[in-house]
Amino acid sequence: MIKKLKIDIEGMHCASCQLNITKSLKKVKNVKNADVQLLSKKAYVDYEGDIDENELRKAVEKVGNYKVKNISYEEHSDHMQHEEPSHESHDHHSGIAEKSEIKMWKKKLVWAWIITIPIAILMFSERLFGIELLPKELSTRVILILAFPVIFILGWNTIKGGFKGIIRFYFNMDLLISLGTIIAYLSGIATFLLPVKDYSGVAAMIMAIFLTGKYIEAKARGKAGEEIKKLLELGAKKATILRNNKEIIINISEIRIGDIMVVKPGEKIPTDGIVVKGESSVDESMVTGESLPVEKSKNSNVIGATINQDGILYIKATKIGKDTFLAHIIKLVEEAQGSKIPIQEFADKVTNVFVPSVLVITLLTFFGWIYFTGSIANSLAAAISVLVIACPCALGLATPTALMVGSGMGAKNGILIRKGEAIQTMKEIKYIIFDKTGTITKGKPEVKEIFSENKKHLLEIAASLEKLSQHPIARAIVEEANMKKYKSVNNFKTLRGRGIEGKIEAKKVAIGNTKLMQDLKIPLAKFTKKINEFESNGLTTMIVSENSKAIGIIGVADAVKDDSKKAIKQLNDMKLEVIMITGDNERTAKAIANEVGIKKVMANVLPEDKSKKVEELQKKGMVAFVGDGINDAPALKQSNVGIAMGTGTDIAIESGDIVLAKGSLEGVVQAINLSKATFGKIKQNLFWAFAYNTIAIPVAIAGFLHPAVAELAMALSSITVVGNANLLRRKKL
Repeated sequence: MIKKLKIDIEGMHCASCQLNITKSLKKVKNVKNADVQLLSKKAYVDYEGDIDENELRKAVEKVGNYKVKNISYEEHSDHMQHEEPSHESHDHHSGIAEKSEIKMWKKKLVWAWIITIPIAILMFSERLFGIELLPKELSTRVILILAFPVIFILGWNTIKGGFKGIIRFYFNMDLLISLGTIIAYLSGIATFLLPVKDYSGVAAMIMAIFLTGKYIEAKARGKAGEEIKKLLELGAKKATILRNNKEIIINISEIRIGDIMVVKPGEKIPTDGIVVKGESSVDESMVTGESLPVEKSKNSNVIGATINQDGILYIKATKIGKDTFLAHIIKLVEEAQGSKIPIQEFADKVTNVFVPSVLVITLLTFFGWIYFTGSIANSLAAAISVLVIACPCALGLATPTALMVGSGMGAKNGILIRKGEAIQTMKEIKYIIFDKTGTITKGKPEVKEIFSENKKHLLEIAASLEKLSQHPIARAIVEEANMKKYKSVNNFKTLRGRGIEGKIEAKKVAIGNTKLMQDLKIPLAKFTKKINEFESNGLTTMIVSENSKAIGIIGVADAVKDDSKKAIKQLNDMKLEVIMITGDNERTAKAIANEVGIKKVMANVLPEDKSKKVEELQKKGMVAFVGDGINDAPALKQSNVGIAMGTGTDIAIESGDIVLAKGSLEGVVQAINLSKATFGKIKQNLFWAFAYNTIAIPVAIAGFLHPAVAELAMALSSITVVGNANLLRRKKL
């Protein structure tokens, strides 16, 4: 039986890290597969039989400067002690860890440049301008002293990681940086003993540029794992329960199955349960994504973290802890987050061979010069030049700089790019799935149609009565009437799940569904055809009666956003297959789909099944999912590109690779255009980085590049990459 576990890893920062850890984990006994996620800094391991935690830790930590922070097991694993990470654990391994890393790199790069700038002044004033600020021997000593903390303190983790891996033949880009800086630094010391040139200043500049690149990369990666924290925060912290016929307040963790919870209007329902007493409407939008409250009465099931609106409910707890619906959603998000998003295979392959190839070339260069010239100084100079010119700073900056510029452009247009993979995969999207409520529609009910012989009178009495109700449909009717003065109402009464009634000018008025009219024995034959027509168009039908006689019907629906039709037409023109997915019935769903130009509909889909639908489509091609509710979170994470509406819930936003702050579907079109443009710049940058190395390395081998010039060329290549990325700002979306 295949079991799963998750490893939280600290210290990953490049594709080499990801590849080396993956290879090492796969060698552990009983491990069948390992999926290492660079952005989330997690490894998902499939294993069979028993697994040795120490072996897993060794496998990760032996290949570089990495640390295992936590190992958690799937629910049915024998290692139950790791099953439920605490709230604090989630906090630590989400946004806090990411912010800490960004802060660390920033601090290092600031100090590195504070120290390196004086080094550069000393070094280049003499070598480029012939101005000797200090005597040569003193200048060398000063540079060595200044360079030491840059290399061996600020850059220690890099050096440690580089050499730790090579001991076990795991090569990473840190190794090139480490070798280049250390050899260059040692050349400064060697000048006091041997006839060699001093390149210690170059060493400090290499490390400073490297640290700058790491900071940019950390910023570009964004936040990882905060969606879990957001979900946890949705739940209630306290609960009121009945004990010995007395109401007492306890912590949510103290609730037991069978406890009777008392939930007053405006309070969150503490945990999943069943109503044993009371009637109310419950806002389940944070879970279902649907805008209309759900009527609850005796024997109704309720979901923890949803909000009770206008009545007192007595609820028997049926599920607690990891068994609740909210916990289930958390699990789905975690699983979807752990799924493998395609990474550029070309970049992976290059990374695999780049470092060892450069090392071989460096050694051949050194010994080749020794053989042909016999000069240690010239041999060392050529070897250092190869290492320096080959340092992959431009390669490391190619993607994050373009991503950061693209992100800045997007932000100005309300498009927030959270995950870099979206840029890499958007161009291959074949299917784009839209959630309905709050995504295609406004998430706010509106009166769409009215049928009556006297519409003015119908709206007057309907609005006067509905003004006393807090139901969203009631508010829609009141807004439609837009009256300055309402009629007086007596004997107002809410009939749960059916409608409302009251007296206006001594006349008995009722507004509600067909069930209410049947209960009141009000004939509807005159309106049957129109009711069927309304319902076939996906409208919620409210029947208005006066003195036991139906006088008209009001059709209410969640209106389509103004730009939905235009945006979907543009997507269709892009030859994308556009699909709408919803928990609504098929009739309502198709009505909305036809209105906006969507041909394919997935209706009656449960929240937990949305991600499954995405997964099924992924077998045919790349999938983008657009949604706004908590129920959309697993699907957003499962999809190749998750696009979250910024007007939706926090968890949906945190689950998205791209967030549309304005909540406009035109933003989806703009996001696709932005992604294509940004990815185009990434490809150009990568081409330049590789072309630079392809041209520069042979020149360095030939001995035509002084290490200082090589360092300047490397810096220039990085500046070129950054400059090219900034050209993206001229792109119109």
